[in-house]
Amino acid sequence: MIKKAVIPAAGLGTRFLPVTKAQPKEMLPIIDTPTIQYVVQECVDSGIEDILIISGKGKRSIEDHFDKNYELESRLLEKEDEALYTHLRHIESMANIHFIRQKELNGLGDAIYHARFHCEHEPFAVLLGDTIIDSVIPVTQQLIDLYEQYGQTVVAVETVPRENVSRYGIVGGKNLSSKVMQVNKLVEKPGPEKAPSNLAIAGRYILTPGIFRILEKTPRGKGNEIQLTDALQILLKEEGIFAALIEGKRYDIGNKMDFLKTTVEFALKRKEFAGEFEDFLRETVKKIDKAKSQSDEKPESAF
Repeated sequence: MIKKAVIPAAGLGTRFLPVTKAQPKEMLPIIDTPTIQYVVQECVDSGIEDILIISGKGKRSIEDHFDKNYELESRLLEKEDEALYTHLRHIESMANIHFIRQKELNGLGDAIYHARFHCEHEPFAVLLGDTIIDSVIPVTQQLIDLYEQYGQTVVAVETVPRENVSRYGIVGGKNLSSKVMQVNKLVEKPGPEKAPSNLAIAGRYILTPGIFRILEKTPRGKGNEIQLTDALQILLKEEGIFAALIEGKRYDIGNKMDFLKTTVEFALKRKEFAGEFEDFLRETVKKIDKAKSQSDEKPESAF
């Protein structure tokens, strides 16, 4: 049984500057809900309520978001806004959330190593704090189910275009089914010619406690950082690792284009926005098409 989860959320969010200069990228809202709240909710929906968030400098707002705000709640009660009051109470009580700071940004592997005292000798889940996966069965629950079958490390993977493999940790191995692979190789951000497959690690893991001993000795890799993928490759010499092809759609909120797409798709799923927002999108597309058509019809200048 997996009882604990670790959410690394210490990165600088440089791809989203300047907004992330004073605001954590994990707090970027999808409409009105911070990204990291979706991640915490995935833990809870997977039966995990003991969560350690690895934060860093300038990330205090994450802790405040999951803390109680007496003044705000009192104001909502005065206004008799019971629905919003209840929602805020849910956020502050949805899980047992602990925080520890990664004082130097030395990579994902180093961030996970900070969880060694919290997780001790237990297997635990890892969910990247800037990645949302929309699925019927929570992806963490999918990994837990596979862990309970094999009792060894499990990583979530998704297929990506071959030309994009250099953006991800990539796994290779033997297919046990259409959804499960026994891993024999992990490579952090390889070129297309060196990638063992086009299966990319999708920001969700179930790790055994042996990873801490490995991380303690893992040398720096890509970007001069301690890479979790490199540590898992070393762990392969001691125990098995399995990859599970996720059933769901992953959204990388650290990427501006994905952030925009996510906001649109999530808005279309919200009953209070769906109809009006869909009409707006259709009208917008019509205007774009009309402008392009008129531009194409304009005669070329003689000068």
